[in-house]
Amino acid sequence: MKKLLSLCLCTSLSLSFALQADEKLMTASKKPIKNVIMIVGDGMGPAFTTAYRYYNDDPNTPEIEETVFDRHLVGLNSTYPAPISGYVTDSAAGATALATGIKSYNGAISVDVDKKPLKTVLQHAKTLGKKTGVVVTSQVNHATPASYITHNESRRNYDAIADSYIDNGINIDLLLGGGTKYFIREDRNLVEEFKEKGFQYVDNYEQLTSIKKEEPLLGLFAPVGLPWSLDDSNKHRLSEMTKIATEQLENKNGYFMLIEASQVDWAGHSNDIASAMAEMDDLAKTLIYLEQYVEQNPDTLVVLTADHSTGGLTLGSDGEYKWQPSVFKGMTQSISAIAQFIAEKEFTAEQLATMLTFALTDEQLSQLHSIKQDESEKITKPQLTRQLYKKLNQFVSAKSFTGWTTGGHTGIDVPVFAFGKGFEKFQNKTDNTDIAKIIFTIL
Repeated sequence: MKKLLSLCLCTSLSLSFALQADEKLMTASKKPIKNVIMIVGDGMGPAFTTAYRYYNDDPNTPEIEETVFDRHLVGLNSTYPAPISGYVTDSAAGATALATGIKSYNGAISVDVDKKPLKTVLQHAKTLGKKTGVVVTSQVNHATPASYITHNESRRNYDAIADSYIDNGINIDLLLGGGTKYFIREDRNLVEEFKEKGFQYVDNYEQLTSIKKEEPLLGLFAPVGLPWSLDDSNKHRLSEMTKIATEQLENKNGYFMLIEASQVDWAGHSNDIASAMAEMDDLAKTLIYLEQYVEQNPDTLVVLTADHSTGGLTLGSDGEYKWQPSVFKGMTQSISAIAQFIAEKEFTAEQLATMLTFALTDEQLSQLHSIKQDESEKITKPQLTRQLYKKLNQFVSAKSFTGWTTGGHTGIDVPVFAFGKGFEKFQNKTDNTDIAKIIFTIL
């Protein structure tokens, strides 16, 4: 009899706990989405996330390990701009579509084809009383962040775009990235103007640990874009800035934040596979942090996609059925930094082998010496560095069997990743404008 009573009591308690758990889940599911984190992997077509899987693979295990990207893939998006610009988008038109839900011409910063301003999801979030933030590895007035914050007929109007961040009314509570060249100028000091409006200002990563939580924040850490991840003092600077941003933006009304892994695109333009994978690693670490953040803040939605794909990256080249990321995985500085070194100094084969992590052939060394000897007196040092950078990237790509079809963008569909509250809303979407349209409804 005692055993029967004990069993009944245990069953009753189990049912009670189960009902309480179900009630909590139902209550949580009814709560609105409080925080929306939009991430753009600039230039990050599907080949980049596939490449990162193999780059990140542990060669000591028989299986190829899943990445954070694999865990959250929900669909593909088309990226074409307004018909006036054809089928291949630039970052401005791509970001305009992602930020406003409207397609425009290449070069447009959240204006339509008639150059009329379009409301962005960030601006809408601000009108609803939410905090807003932008974290990028480019200059903060580059095409993608600008398309969420402001409006301009041309992405090239960098000074005017920076000016508009104040002149059109400040609609951001946090802005982190590069761009002191555009914010501290002879004709105007926007940093001082932001400070007069109550913003804290920092210009190195270390200062981020001592900021005040209750005050808005401007952080500019480079004259233009941040250094390559491989060369930066913090090789995971995007994930670190993101961590600070989530803490800084937290409030009872929630927030909208844009994060951009800007330099995946820059690496694609340069056909620089080593830097591309280092930037992807920084983005992956950012997502891993956000996974943990969403666990603690289940009313948060995270969406990641690309504005387009850059470089026409292929894994395998020259008819060889192989791709070897181990060739460049051990690099501790960018190919750009190596090019600058050999442009300025005499170099030995041994020095280059150490920096590149593999030895160049006599023919390849001869090509580098030829560029220096034949061109150094005819062109500027930056031009010489660019030529050496291009040649070194060709060597790395050849050694690793990495293929590229272009130094520009391509028109292929790009992946969409989502997790957190409401992630299922982004499954099977077919166009970049759908991202903004859904976020508008969520906000």
